[in-house]
Amino acid sequence: MSEIAYVRGDATAPSVKGVKVIAHVCNDGGGWGNGFVLALSRRRPEPEAAYRAWHRGRASNGFGLGALQTVRVERDVWVADMIGRHGVRRAGNAVPVRYDAIDAALARLADRALDLGASVHMPRIGCGPAGGEWSRVEPLVTGRLAARGVTVTVYDHGEG
Repeated sequence: MSEIAYVRGDATAPSVKGVKVIAHVCNDGGGWGNGFVLALSRRRPEPEAAYRAWHRGRASNGFGLGALQTVRVERDVWVADMIGRHGVRRAGNAVPVRYDAIDAALARLADRALDLGASVHMPRIGCGPAGGEWSRVEPLVTGRLAARGVTVTVYDHGEG
């Protein structure tokens, strides 16, 4: 079983060799505009366009909580949109994160990463605007990805 590697840096620009998947959590409401996706969109327009098209066709394309879409953005770089957040805003004390949906999407991501022979790179998914707790997400990442031999790097943004 692999361990999760934690580094300081920018998850939108992994610098390791080989095929890479940049994974992040999206909402099920079609909104793209806060958190990690802003940094992602500054580097590449394709993920936002693909997510919006996926959402528009949601009646027939599997879009919904727990779903996964991968978008190729470079020869050896993919972006994985994981639907793990219900809505875009907190409702009272309820946070948008859906741990069961993140778990389901991570299982799909593991299959995709293994098919591609890719490493996975991510921020602390589900823990920004989605309102999740890393202490609940980390075991999902470990169990679904690292336990299957997928190399995972989690990026904490910052200097150094």
